[in-house]
Amino acid sequence: MTEFIGAKKIIDKKRQYIMPCLGHFYADPPQFVRGNMQYLFDSAGKKYLDCYAGVSVINCGHCNPFITARMIEQIQTLQHVCNIYLTENFVNLAERLAQVTPGDLQKSFFCSTGTEANEGSLLLASIYTGSSEFIALQSGLHGRTKLTMSLTGIGMWRTDPNPVGGINFAPNPYCYRCPLGLKCDSCDLACADRIETIIQTATSGKIAALIAEPIQGNAGIVVPPKGYFRRVKEILAKYGALLIADEVQTGFARTGKMFAIENFDVAPDIMSVAKALGNGQPISAFIATKKIADTYTRPGASTLGGNPVSSTAGLVVLDYIAEKNLMANATARGQQLMDGLRQLQAKHTIIGDVRGIGLMVGAEFVHADKSPAAAELDALIEELKNRGFIVGKNGVGRNVLAFQPPLVITAQDIDDVLNAIDLILQGK
Repeated sequence: MTEFIGAKKIIDKKRQYIMPCLGHFYADPPQFVRGNMQYLFDSAGKKYLDCYAGVSVINCGHCNPFITARMIEQIQTLQHVCNIYLTENFVNLAERLAQVTPGDLQKSFFCSTGTEANEGSLLLASIYTGSSEFIALQSGLHGRTKLTMSLTGIGMWRTDPNPVGGINFAPNPYCYRCPLGLKCDSCDLACADRIETIIQTATSGKIAALIAEPIQGNAGIVVPPKGYFRRVKEILAKYGALLIADEVQTGFARTGKMFAIENFDVAPDIMSVAKALGNGQPISAFIATKKIADTYTRPGASTLGGNPVSSTAGLVVLDYIAEKNLMANATARGQQLMDGLRQLQAKHTIIGDVRGIGLMVGAEFVHADKSPAAAELDALIEELKNRGFIVGKNGVGRNVLAFQPPLVITAQDIDDVLNAIDLILQGK
């Protein structure tokens, strides 16, 4: 039997050898040692229902045998030669992405992380437009490089003491806590219109792009009104600017469509993807229309981007999503989860708002005065963990219970976690 060092020794080693910026969930965290589809197992053999999927990574399930078998076969055949040499998988994956992405997106550049994909998207927008000015949304999160961190609108993730200039932030479409103090049924998308004001008054008038997550994950599963992105795209087009959709968290069937931006009937000019494309294997890409992509002509390569193993994972992920109809399951299970959380909201006033699309769902915990109930949420997720449920948290106030589970989750799984939340909130 395999022996594990245990959570305490891992934490001790983290203190000695890992930079302190990396924290971890839970006051009493387990050591995870095995995964099987929607379940995780710790070093003591305890089973957990994973409702966070490594933050939208394991959409097809942990150690999915359909995917891992193909990856192992590829590892045993050809693991790496760099993409400056000719291999087949990465061009086949690029072809598949052109087929499943919205609008006229056609040409891809592969890299390894979501941050790299966003950085590449921004570079491409600058090359195409000749501008280096950008607009991002308040409370967005786009990465950990200097530029992507500078475009991040959450203070706790902006650790660079000297952020990049030429960046402006527009109000995010956070209807529960409207940054403009308006009501969503009568605001006429004022937050979108503010983008034009920013272009006219705070920039040179020629920006490269606006980058936005179709659903803001770390902001607390913030879902824009239906017409928001159509209005944004119209404004950007008026000024010759591009729309970059950051689909790093939202992509690959999570919202019931292959990409979240499709829920808003808009096609971006550039899209960044990562996370679920590899189902745990590091891979990312930025994808653009042919007209935009073809302006990127100076030499560029990524040592590990689109390597044979990662590309194999991406191809098999797309196969699995289609064959198992995961978009339909995300829609059905997401609706079940939203309905159940709203029933709990009616019983427990600490749940102030429930929002999401598909299996990207948030429940915001608040006090009677609507202030964030972060400590109460921490206590809830700790007890959920004790009862065998791994659920995330996010939000600027760290008070949003976040569900982003593997898309293979079942109706019984959803009922089980909802029942556990209800019992904990009842004090049972």
